[in-house]
Amino acid sequence: MSEDYQRLDQWLYYARVAKTRPLCAAIISKGRIRINRQPTSKPHAKLHVGDILTFPAVSGGEVRVWRVLDLGERRGPAKEAALLYEAITEEG
Repeated sequence: MSEDYQRLDQWLYYARVAKTRPLCAAIISKGRIRINRQPTSKPHAKLHVGDILTFPAVSGGEVRVWRVLDLGERRGPAKEAALLYEAITEEG
């Protein structure tokens, strides 16, 4: 990509958080996503490599914390999507 950022809804779609981009936008619009601890409800929010995303898992009550490793170019298979982020877990 030529830009150093990507729309949040597009990145979540490429990372396979939800099945469609409108579903990703709906999740964001509900204010359930944080970028670097700042809540956002804007699907067009700019996401950069190194940003930290915090959001509830679509299927359950657990909270996911991901570090953005790369910006996506397409919605590929799950193995390709997993290269876009690093899951951060609490050690303790």
